[in-house]
Amino acid sequence: MVEGGLYSSYIANCVFNGFFSYTATMLNCVTIHAIRKTSSLPKPLKTLLLSLTVSDLGVGLLVQPMFIAYLVKKVEQATENNPTFDNAYLITVNLFRYASFFGVMALSVDRFVATHLHLRYQELVTHKRVVAAVISIWVFSTFLSLIRLWTPVFIIYVVFVFIEVVCIITVTFINYKIYVVVRRHVHQIRALQVQHAAQSVEIASAGRQKKSAIATVYVYLVFLVCYLPNICILINMDHR
Repeated sequence: MVEGGLYSSYIANCVFNGFFSYTATMLNCVTIHAIRKTSSLPKPLKTLLLSLTVSDLGVGLLVQPMFIAYLVKKVEQATENNPTFDNAYLITVNLFRYASFFGVMALSVDRFVATHLHLRYQELVTHKRVVAAVISIWVFSTFLSLIRLWTPVFIIYVVFVFIEVVCIITVTFINYKIYVVVRRHVHQIRALQVQHAAQSVEIASAGRQKKSAIATVYVYLVFLVCYLPNICILINMDHR
């Protein structure tokens, strides 16, 4: 048996992950239901949000219970390794991690197009294109999660760190541009508000775009704060 503070750490992790697994599963189920029932959301945005929520649901429904099982195995110090379980756990973790990662990236790009090219948004971002993009995200995430089965560990970490760093830089730049566009739209809304009341539809549309863009930036910032420790761990393992 594991002794001392390490044992207590494992037990605490099991308790916390059990609690957050339940809350993540229930809250994401409620979120999926709410998104599906919200008729005011455009179909492309609804599809992206559903994909992102499903990836988060997978974390609560599969990844965290598997992590608890992994910790229990560590606590019991099983003498026999179980490569099948270890591979299944790592594949599941990487699948939903990258689906969530690329989902946030796709959502940021969608909101950037909506705020920067709002007059051509419906022409450029169609439901079929978004569905194709979501399918591509899950296929690519599956590929990334499976390459560990036939690729040396060192190469895997190098590829993962490169992809994640490049994507984080890209999404950070996109969200910065969203912030700049939102600030410009705020000034435009204020200018419109002093004009004729017939422009109220345009004012309302600009206001919705602003709120949606700001919400996307907040989602990205929370995701970045939660994801940076993982990047640091991968970089540290890469250096070893």
